[in-house]
Amino acid sequence: MTDPLPNRLTDILDGLQARLEGGLRGNRTAVTHPGARGEASEDDWLRVLNDHLPRRYQADRAFVIDSRGDCSDQIDIVIYDRQYSPFLYNQANQRYVPAESVYGVLEVKQDLSRQHVLYAAEKASSVRRLHRTSAPILHAGGAYEPRGLPRIFAGLVTYQSSWNPPFGDALRGALSELGAEGQLDVGCALVHGAFEATYRAGHPVDVTFAEGRRSLVQFLMRLLKQLQALATAPAIDYGAYLARFDRERDGS
Repeated sequence: MTDPLPNRLTDILDGLQARLEGGLRGNRTAVTHPGARGEASEDDWLRVLNDHLPRRYQADRAFVIDSRGDCSDQIDIVIYDRQYSPFLYNQANQRYVPAESVYGVLEVKQDLSRQHVLYAAEKASSVRRLHRTSAPILHAGGAYEPRGLPRIFAGLVTYQSSWNPPFGDALRGALSELGAEGQLDVGCALVHGAFEATYRAGHPVDVTFAEGRRSLVQFLMRLLKQLQALATAPAIDYGAYLARFDRERDGS
């Protein structure tokens, strides 16, 4: 009896998993300073996302800013529209992207824990509470009405989970503590698995997860599902940003 044909897709995805897991494991061993280790991990996650997300999206370490001048905390990974949206500032690794362009935000930590879930929720809240505009979308025959503002998704990516089991009641309990602005939708503990959370008013948080060696692939597919549901970012009302300059000029 001959062996079945090799599954080339499986081989490719397993190779991707091994490459990122090996890089993060190497950073944990070689880089001992917590800040430097965290930055190296962020760089690895950013590289994987930018190599594998469709080109309309970009992932960067960035601040998010709105037309009123309010700004988020610095976010480890901002996934934003790069096809229609501008940088508001991009120099010396300091990036400011308009709130309207943001699809999702992720925080990068070494382990999945209650402390880091709450921390990532605070970072997500600093983005979700920003003001976003939505302008009419022009086309050859006229203009579409401004689209509604989609919910920005948020998540947490880590090397491992500090819980046993990795995605059990402890994770559900931590996610249940989060207010609406801080809810985390997706996550990955690279050596343990990936999870996705669904929230419904009046119901316990519903957490689905996949454990095993293909955690990165599971996470990427869940991330792409989130992005697909958001379609295209709303058109920016540049007039709202210009109005900020006018108010400053008039002293109001």
